[in-house]
Amino acid sequence: AVVSTQSTGMAKIVTTREVRRFIISSLRVAGGRDVQCEDLADILVAADTRGHYSHGLNRLEMYCEDYTRGTTDKDALPSTEKETAATALVNGNNCLGATVGKYSMNLAIQKCKETGVGVVTAKGSNHYGIAGFYGLMAKEAGLIGISMTNTSPLQVPTRGKVCTLGTNPISVIAPAQGDDYYALDMATSAVAIGKIEVARRKGEDLPAGWGCDSQGIEAREADAVLNGGGLFPLGGSEISGGYKGYGLALMVDLFCGILAGATWGPNIRSWQAANETRVADLGQFFMAVDPGVFGDGFSGRLQQLMDTHRALDPIAGQDSVLVPGDPERTHEKLCEDSGGIPYHEAFIRDMGILAQKMNVDPMKTLD
Repeated sequence: AVVSTQSTGMAKIVTTREVRRFIISSLRVAGGRDVQCEDLADILVAADTRGHYSHGLNRLEMYCEDYTRGTTDKDALPSTEKETAATALVNGNNCLGATVGKYSMNLAIQKCKETGVGVVTAKGSNHYGIAGFYGLMAKEAGLIGISMTNTSPLQVPTRGKVCTLGTNPISVIAPAQGDDYYALDMATSAVAIGKIEVARRKGEDLPAGWGCDSQGIEAREADAVLNGGGLFPLGGSEISGGYKGYGLALMVDLFCGILAGATWGPNIRSWQAANETRVADLGQFFMAVDPGVFGDGFSGRLQQLMDTHRALDPIAGQDSVLVPGDPERTHEKLCEDSGGIPYHEAFIRDMGILAQKMNVDPMKTLD
């Protein structure tokens, strides 16, 4: 995925400790329990640190509202309904998605260490943040991590004009040599809905191919996409290959909604509708693979594959050819060098409004 550029322009720096404090304080006011608050803070901070601002603090108010409305059970914890040596079905019990995701991937990792592969599906879950967080959990254990989730219908299928599928992200993360790794983390829609929201907040036009209006016609205004329109599949229109993204989005729902026995496609509740009282019942997929049970020298061979592409001559105007995960590592280094996470000043103002709403101290910036 392309890393967002909230860090450019009029940026304010907030330490990760202060961001965590703000997340945990806000969620506790909404009724969250300690474990869920900590789980969510881990994932939202990771998203913003890696440059995926659409899935970091940008989502905090949504999680708080799910608690205050009662559409997420603040007292619930996930449980394992059935399992074999290498597989499991988890019931999220309408718990916070971050807690369901961490529970499920930890279970997949445990089974992988015992059998060479672990596959876990989850039903009864909620929005779980960036899919890549769970692959990173497996990578830290020396394993390949795969995660997917279905989401509220925000994507218009090829040749359609009604949203029937979510952004349905896919993440595959694998360890190479040293601290290097491959990290694919992408929506199967052209972009995540959060990127449209960020563009609206910043008053920017949308790039071509991101979304359409209520008639299925390509739109360059964020409001047209958010108010009755929808996201294009990955690839955009049919002529530019959007049908491939559409097929991938259906595949994600196969592994998540259908395989897990969760709600699927257009049956999932609407996205952030003020009058929406249904539970999400999202389906999610987690897989951990031990590369050591397959061909020898996996990490070294993967390193060669990535470095081969990094060494290619780039096109005019670009510094280098990147591999998945490179933009995120660059943004992590930016945060490290800056002493915190850079946020656009307009976003800081929005978080100040949320702080007033939740009656918590607003985030303090370094400058």
